[in-house]
Amino acid sequence: MSGNPRVGVDLRVEGLTKEYTSSGYVVRPLDDLTFTAAAGELAVLLGPSGSGKTTLLSCLGGILSPTSGSIHLGDVDITTLKGSDLDRHRRNDVGFVFQSFNLVPSLSARENVAVPLLLRGEKKRSAFERADALLDRVGLADRAGHKPSQLSGGQQQRVAVARGLIGDPALLLADEPTANLDHVQAEAVIALLRELRSEGRVIVVSTHDARLVPVADRIVRMGSDAEASEDPPTVVEYTAGETIVRQGDPAQLVYTIEAGEVEVVIELADGTEEHRAVLGSGRYFGELGALLGFPRSATVRATTDVRLTSYNPSDFREMVLHEPG
Repeated sequence: MSGNPRVGVDLRVEGLTKEYTSSGYVVRPLDDLTFTAAAGELAVLLGPSGSGKTTLLSCLGGILSPTSGSIHLGDVDITTLKGSDLDRHRRNDVGFVFQSFNLVPSLSARENVAVPLLLRGEKKRSAFERADALLDRVGLADRAGHKPSQLSGGQQQRVAVARGLIGDPALLLADEPTANLDHVQAEAVIALLRELRSEGRVIVVSTHDARLVPVADRIVRMGSDAEASEDPPTVVEYTAGETIVRQGDPAQLVYTIEAGEVEVVIELADGTEEHRAVLGSGRYFGELGALLGFPRSATVRATTDVRLTSYNPSDFREMVLHEPG
């Protein structure tokens, strides 16, 4: 069991929003996200590329500041930390495991694991003793002297996990840890992450890899990675001025216009709107977000009273595009 008194605390994320401006448009990779993960739990952030997983990990690690909301690790609100307090959080409370391993090619596995402690000014002997213990923990004691080029992808990832644990963090963050691994290597890394829960730390893993789902204690679905709608085609009506879909919302349905007109606008960062199109009877909208799993890229409002038919993506392909669903 860990000797760090910070290990054994819960993670609580409440109303977390992160927005930034891209080409004059507001992009909101995190929008009012709330979830909890208890000490000793493996939480999996599940979603496609662009759904905000890496943004969330960066906020949890104190690398990015959210626009609003809070992140509590135990009784500490990470989002309020500044200066030396924030540096201390990054150094003592959080460990990072990167998708591309980020190992130094010229250093051995042992040296790569010890680097964070050496950079803090810890003596070589104690830093290397800690590195050796962690390499043994991840099953690589016999590879301590090997450089990254002499290790398989799965072994490099386990070295990266050992390095993430070097400071005995309460929170371990792993960004797509199985993305570059075959199923044998991925299984070993997944088993290791599952094992590490027993030490009482919170482990948060971002992935689009469904192999992690069965071993997770908690699934946090990101972006529009909610289950696709299976509702049958449905006629819906809106009055003039009503918003039908809003920019940034999850996209699960496609709409065809049976009668009336709608306006498509882009919401800009300065609070104004950019007019894109007016669509009338026989046209459809919202198809790309629903088919590709992206959030809504525009807001659509009724400019007159309108009658629409909503389709789930499968039915839209089959009934409107005449493609297999």
